[in-house]
Amino acid sequence: MLETGGPVLRFDRPILDSGEAAEMAVVVNLFGSTERVAAGLGIGLDKLDDLGAFLASLRTPTPPDGLRDALSRWPMLKAALTTRPKITKHPPAHQVVREGAQVDLGQIPVQTHWPGDAGPLITWPVVLTRPHGTAAGDVGQYNAGVYRAQVIGRDKVILRWLPQRGGSAHHRSWARHGEKAPVAIVLGADPATLLSAALPLPETISELTFAGALAGTRPRLAPAKTVPLLVPAEAEIILEGWVSPTGTAPEGPFGDHTGYYNPAEPFPVMQITAMTHRQGPLYLSTYTGRPPDEPAIIGEVFNRLALPTIRAQIPEIRDLWLPPAACSYRMAVVSIDKQYPGQARRVMMALWGMLPQFSYTKMIVVVDDDIDPANWDDIAWALATRMDPARDVMLLENTPMDYLDFASPRPGLAGKMGIDATTKIESETTRAWGEVMETAPEDAAFAADLLSRLFTERPS
Repeated sequence: MLETGGPVLRFDRPILDSGEAAEMAVVVNLFGSTERVAAGLGIGLDKLDDLGAFLASLRTPTPPDGLRDALSRWPMLKAALTTRPKITKHPPAHQVVREGAQVDLGQIPVQTHWPGDAGPLITWPVVLTRPHGTAAGDVGQYNAGVYRAQVIGRDKVILRWLPQRGGSAHHRSWARHGEKAPVAIVLGADPATLLSAALPLPETISELTFAGALAGTRPRLAPAKTVPLLVPAEAEIILEGWVSPTGTAPEGPFGDHTGYYNPAEPFPVMQITAMTHRQGPLYLSTYTGRPPDEPAIIGEVFNRLALPTIRAQIPEIRDLWLPPAACSYRMAVVSIDKQYPGQARRVMMALWGMLPQFSYTKMIVVVDDDIDPANWDDIAWALATRMDPARDVMLLENTPMDYLDFASPRPGLAGKMGIDATTKIESETTRAWGEVMETAPEDAAFAADLLSRLFTERPS
């Protein structure tokens, strides 16, 4: 359904391992198109550039210069006015409450997705944490992240949060004091909250409050039943519990976004102390694998949102594409406004060195701004006519790499390749460069007019 651009699907009677029908319906393919991803952010595709500029301004805000400038920047002001949460005591997410021995994750239709998977895997959990020493009501200190959660028992899951992620950092802050960390897993969060948890927001911006800004309303939260946290009042299902400072279990193997199974590794175990949900809740699910999948489609939208932030640091960049088929981050094609020799290499080094999100990008192709970086035919033409392998390929060794990259000779370390497929100027070449052939403007206009008349005057 995803590959055909189909709609969201709802399964009202999914079958559990026991052979019985689950009481919870399953919803999939929610983010199966870029249009729906944008809608989840509260905008249309035509407004993505505006939201991207807004995100860039959050990283480097400047004070308004008078009333006129303040009004021109209303999205930032509106966000600031809508981030204070509204607390409710009787949320829909608490219509059904199960605590202690009543908790049974087997009631949730969690799927085992691939033949080699270790077991049932929750794929769209929004995991809420806060650092040690903060108050439950200080939502601005919360982290919301989307981490895999493997079900390993009636009331236990393994949380796969990598060391550099916010949830892991919060867990370490509690572990340093020898204390277990309070955690809430939100299943079926509203789309704005789910997407905000996946966005690369500045560390000073709370995902929960930013979701309220996207929705144009104050986020509605409620006190959790068994842990000192606030949780989204409108969620479908919430799992509350505690993560031990030291207890781990082997997570995986599971099919991953690379198209391969990742190996089993130890990650923290969460003891579930309460399971709350709406009456007749919906369980939101997806799968992860070789693209296309929903994370790859979300990645296409997030790439556009990130472009203004990238341009703020590397102004000569005109456009950028991270091919979904290359795991959405392992390869980048960048078009630049080239002005001087060696500029393409400087851009490569800037992307790898200045922007953390490119740490795991192992190939960068730089093209001129007359090339569409998202068009494979344009890329192939630039490589074939503007790149010499002996001169224009740059190789680096022993750089950071995603440990899931099995092509790397050592886990976490790999080489990187930069390819300069731009027109060579000045000291970059000793030859006269060829002139690109282009149709004359008057000929193109004549052809367009002729085609228009042919198709409008043709008899039916």
